[in-house]
Amino acid sequence: MTNPIRTRREGTILEVTLDRPKANAIDLATSRIMGDVFADFRDDPDLRVAIITGAGDKFFCPGWDLKAAADGDAVDDDYGVGGFGGLQELPNLNKPVIAAVNGIACGGGLELALSADIILAADHATFALPEIRSGTVADAASVKLPKRIPYHIAMELLFTGRWFNAEEARGWGIVNHIHPAEKLMEEAWDMARLLASGPPLVYAAIKEIVREAEDEKFQDTMDQITGSKFETVKRLYSSEDQLEGAKAFAEKRDPVWKGR
Repeated sequence: MTNPIRTRREGTILEVTLDRPKANAIDLATSRIMGDVFADFRDDPDLRVAIITGAGDKFFCPGWDLKAAADGDAVDDDYGVGGFGGLQELPNLNKPVIAAVNGIACGGGLELALSADIILAADHATFALPEIRSGTVADAASVKLPKRIPYHIAMELLFTGRWFNAEEARGWGIVNHIHPAEKLMEEAWDMARLLASGPPLVYAAIKEIVREAEDEKFQDTMDQITGSKFETVKRLYSSEDQLEGAKAFAEKRDPVWKGR
């Protein structure tokens, strides 16, 4: 069996491609591999941005591999260090991740995309949460979607399992940008290079603050920031990069970020 995950590394950027014919569905073994790949990305000081996409031009990912489930994969088994798809439960992932949705993203595939920080979609991409039709629950989407888009729209999508296209997804703020299919990966790499040129310690602080603030009151989170309770913020404000940012502004030049 070939490895269902292909990676491509260019400088500080890692491209991760789910390549599991015919539809890029994820079984337990694939999920565990993805978790290891993203944990390595998280822990590699030389990597700053990741892109997740699917092979081919029809499927990003349809989610859970029902054939594998029929052959014995248990839906409540160990998905690996990052949970299903390697991203949605990976702790302390403080680097930007871009999802390049190149086709159908449904069920756990849409949940995988929602685990990224930025979502780019091909103009033919379609989305759905069809778990309701098979008597199961889109668990991660049930947690995330009502917090990200209007409650009533999220509940409609969860309750009906209906399909929606890239334009509707962008209208509700699920997708950042739509691109022609043949331009999608070029645009994803352009976005990745833009982010890779930015300050990694600031990105880390942003991600930790956003993650921790999700279920806290505003003032509680602000008190933690000003009280140096977040490790990423503490590291940022004692870093060479923070000093470099101030110097570059004063000297009217572009900063050179070193991540330290």
